Amino acid sequence: MKLSGEALAGRKKTGFDEETVRGVALQVKELVDSGIQVGIVIGGGNFWRGRTSENIDRTKADQIGMLATVMNCIYVSEIFRSTGMGTNILTPFACGSFTELFSKDRAVECFSEGRVVFFAGGTGHPYFSTDTGVVLRAIEVEADVILLAKSIDGVYDDDPEVNPEAKKYSEVTIDEVIAKNLHVVDMTASILARDNKVPMWVFGLNEENSIVNTLKGNFNGTKVSV
Repeated sequence: MKLSGEALAGRKKTGFDEETVRGVALQVKELVDSGIQVGIVIGGGNFWRGRTSENIDRTKADQIGMLATVMNCIYVSEIFRSTGMGTNILTPFACGSFTELFSKDRAVECFSEGRVVFFAGGTGHPYFSTDTGVVLRAIEVEADVILLAKSIDGVYDDDPEVNPEAKKYSEVTIDEVIAKNLHVVDMTASILARDNKVPMWVFGLNEENSIVNTLKGNFNGTKVSV
């Protein structure tokens, strides 16, 4: 599951909104208690968006963004633990004792123990977003589906915040997403998902019980098929 950093900030837009994060945690706990294995990638936009800076080298800006995702995962992981879940945070680079280095074997072992795995730090390389990170990790751990929990409730043919006539898709193929540049995830992630046949479900994080409802079939977002 990919969680939007901005969505976790709630109305504040920056930092964390603990009520929002706890609501996510309780929903994920319901899934974990039912036997579903959950891995999570969190964006860093509630702290930093490197590409919006014109005065910082792109590589350094992306490195700041990677660290923003680590901070997010540490915070959200602790909220998850406070609800009774076990968690591990895996990164593609060393962060002292804060995290563990990612490997597929380590992630699979954590899943088998019923732990939620946070994949922090993106891919560990500049010029790749957390969109690419979530698709890459999903492929590596052989996930069944990627859930994209966003601040908007699905995929539209235009920006619904700008165009009130924007059309929402109930289902769209990944080829259509790429051809029409629908911005479900960035282009690199879209092509990676297409080539490895990983479906994505897009929905609004702020809708009540949206994560649980999505996996129970009461889905109000957009399914991106492959």
